[in-house]
Amino acid sequence: MAKSKNLSDYQVSQSNGKVANVIIWILLSIWTLVNLYPLYWMVLFSLKNDTEVYTNKFGLPKEWAWENYKTAMRVGNIGRNYLNSIIVAFATILITLVAASMATYALTRIRWRGAGLMHKIFLLGITIPVQSSIVPIFVVLNKLKLRESYFAMILPYSAFALAMGILICAGFMTEIPKELDEAAYIDGCGRARVFFKVIVPLMKPAVATVSIYTFMQCWNELIFATIFIDKSYLFTIPVGIQQLVGTFTTSWGSVGAALTIATVPTVIAYILLSRRIQESFIAGAIKG
Repeated sequence: MAKSKNLSDYQVSQSNGKVANVIIWILLSIWTLVNLYPLYWMVLFSLKNDTEVYTNKFGLPKEWAWENYKTAMRVGNIGRNYLNSIIVAFATILITLVAASMATYALTRIRWRGAGLMHKIFLLGITIPVQSSIVPIFVVLNKLKLRESYFAMILPYSAFALAMGILICAGFMTEIPKELDEAAYIDGCGRARVFFKVIVPLMKPAVATVSIYTFMQCWNELIFATIFIDKSYLFTIPVGIQQLVGTFTTSWGSVGAALTIATVPTVIAYILLSRRIQESFIAGAIKG
């Protein structure tokens, strides 16, 4: 009698588990569709002519306007803007990763007076609003004659990404056992070799997280790119898309095409780095 009761309880719990899994999968599927629909709508928007943009907002295009992409590339010069954004983004990511990882190593692995205070000063950068720094950065760039160059965007982007980069890297680096450093020193390694041979290989999830964060910050930034750059051949993607919006008339299909082109790298970057980002979140949750 007891065995049959235990068996029935097990079957009930198993069936309840299956029902719960089905409900979870349904909810996740709905959430996936909710998140993918804006991308789907944007692609359809980019393939409609100006009339259909207003009269056929949610349906499939009656006439597939592939010429919108040609107009965006030719008239809007999106190809050049695309190249500028790639140059600025990758240069900023490289500078941020090198500076953040080395600064974190000095703050968390090397004993020196004032390390804790300096760490807090670095993290204060997260609290500084971008808008409040426009005037001083503008003045500094003018004095250094760095305006109208890639450095007018790369340097401020790197500076503002540094605080978050140090915060992310510190969360991982403090959890790496210091016995590894000591073992490397015994083997004859200097600080540089310890950093590059021991620390950096263990920081891959943090590197991926900092990279995607910095990339998104650079790729979508508009304020600095608009104020610090006047020459059209240095415009980035957000500024180029802004230029497609006319004062009196606007080819919205071309704007949609430019938005679609600009979104492709962010989707690819997330697909390639999503596993590392998930690992960083899981590791952070376990450490917490």
